[in-house]
Amino acid sequence: MEPSPTGAIVDALTKAIVEHRLQPGSKLAEQKLADHFGVSRTLVRQALFQLSQNRLIRLEPARGAFVAAPAVDEARQVFAVRRMLEAEMTRAFVREVTPARIKALREHVANEKAAVAAGVGARGNELLGDFHVRMAELMGNEVLAQMLSELVSRCALITLMYQRPVAAQHSNEEHADIVKALAAKDEERAVRLMTEHLEHVEASLTFDRQVPTNDISLALS
Repeated sequence: MEPSPTGAIVDALTKAIVEHRLQPGSKLAEQKLADHFGVSRTLVRQALFQLSQNRLIRLEPARGAFVAAPAVDEARQVFAVRRMLEAEMTRAFVREVTPARIKALREHVANEKAAVAAGVGARGNELLGDFHVRMAELMGNEVLAQMLSELVSRCALITLMYQRPVAAQHSNEEHADIVKALAAKDEERAVRLMTEHLEHVEASLTFDRQVPTNDISLALS
């Protein structure tokens, strides 16, 4: 089913944020977005409100909409929530594991590896984030998948702002190790690997970086 016009705008802006094409602090001018998508400013305003509910943008009275720039405390809280949520998700996945689910995860990890090896940075980053959402989807838990999708999108902003240049290959290798533990039904190892993986991502953040900026025209072109 095709998304509504508002949904299409939300999806496009979310994708631009996740793929690091729209950077924290970027101003989202309503008229420029309306012209770009060929819709009314009313629809744009509805989309921006939805994105503000997901904490991906902030709405400022008399100033407009801006891509959110998460503070250090918020960044740490997002990772803390992910560790709690994904540890329990990993436990549940092991208890409900099937060969088909493992096959799907292995295919996803292979796609990650190919994108990273090809140097497709945006696609690689998107796939690395989607690994966690994919686990929830394979369990058939749509609520968890939606929650994780929102958290992963917020993490995309956080890593863009604060992450040191590190090889995505490391995250891909950690995903592969997690899948091995899941396939072996080794619950404690799988949970430990997932927790360590998220800790490694957070440890790669440097909280004294200057916030980058970008222009929406370039991001959506």
